[in-house]
Amino acid sequence: MKFNCSRQKLSEAVLNVIRAVSSKSTMPALEGILLKAYNGKLMLTGYDLEIGITTSIEAMIYEEGAVVINAKLFSDIIKRMPEDQISIETDEKLIIYINSGKSDYKIIGIPDSEYPELPSVSVNDPVTIGGDILSSMIRQTIYAVSDKDIKPAHKGSLFEIVDKTIKIISVDGYRLAIRKEDIDFDGEKSFIVPGKSLSEVEKLITDDTKEIIISVGGRHIIFKIDEYSIITRLIEGEFMNYKAAIPVNHSTELKVNTRKFINSIDRMSLLLNERMKSPIRCKVDNGMIKTSCNTSLGQAYDEFETEVQGEDLEIGFDNKYMLDALRNTDTDEVRIHMNGPLSPIVILPSEGDSFIFLVLPVRLRNER
Repeated sequence: MKFNCSRQKLSEAVLNVIRAVSSKSTMPALEGILLKAYNGKLMLTGYDLEIGITTSIEAMIYEEGAVVINAKLFSDIIKRMPEDQISIETDEKLIIYINSGKSDYKIIGIPDSEYPELPSVSVNDPVTIGGDILSSMIRQTIYAVSDKDIKPAHKGSLFEIVDKTIKIISVDGYRLAIRKEDIDFDGEKSFIVPGKSLSEVEKLITDDTKEIIISVGGRHIIFKIDEYSIITRLIEGEFMNYKAAIPVNHSTELKVNTRKFINSIDRMSLLLNERMKSPIRCKVDNGMIKTSCNTSLGQAYDEFETEVQGEDLEIGFDNKYMLDALRNTDTDEVRIHMNGPLSPIVILPSEGDSFIFLVLPVRLRNER
């Protein structure tokens, strides 16, 4: 194998592909990037047996071939090379020669035959969605993906496509996040994508990404993003019946300035940390939201005006869970529905229901 290519383009490709490389594995090949030179392109692949990222860049190919090189070492070398162009070739002993200007490296490679083959996904009935839309949908729901092993399905987000609408749903037992958008797709699909994989998908979407093509197979899914393809396994298992968790009725509706509420909770949070845990006490009283917090560090109080319809009430919530929900609304104003101190808090946009965020309340003790 022998080729020349742009150092900048190679470095960018390596930095993205390396996210799918295993940091520690019993198989040395999994700690590497597969380089494959053919048809005037250099293809790069990273794969940790759960998620794979592939891309290709323009290259001047003098001799086709393939080799696996340690990912971290390769990335560090490319970043430090002095010139704009890089020359890479291998010999029959799989020694990799890397040259740029006056800098040379000789690195021991791994046969490409030792690199595991990526799963294949039959591309029929693909789903096309705008890059900015999918990015915002992932960003606004991934915070609620569970990081516990209690129910494997909740370590991912549920995608539901029906009636030309796509929904992404995440739940971790304490909160629920739903985001929906209209989509030009006539079929019906339902699948669960690991949260880790969705995080990588979101990172690869740029402001220039016009559309993303999603191909769903029986056990794997491919996201085609610009020059990159991400393939990941799907999570099998039963997802929570999220529709049953959304309260049908509410006795109190608030129209709240999102920034004011975030700032108020932030002020209370100064008295809270990992060792000092206590719910935020929130009292809706006569057109005011009054927040307070009481820990062994001291007491805090804040209030601001809001628009209230329905009953006044007092409710407790976890500061982190409420802040996560409010910060992911992306709207200046939200509607908040409550149905007493023990029913889930429902957060919606000021108009419509493009997102629905639920936060479970925390039972308050009488501190009087």
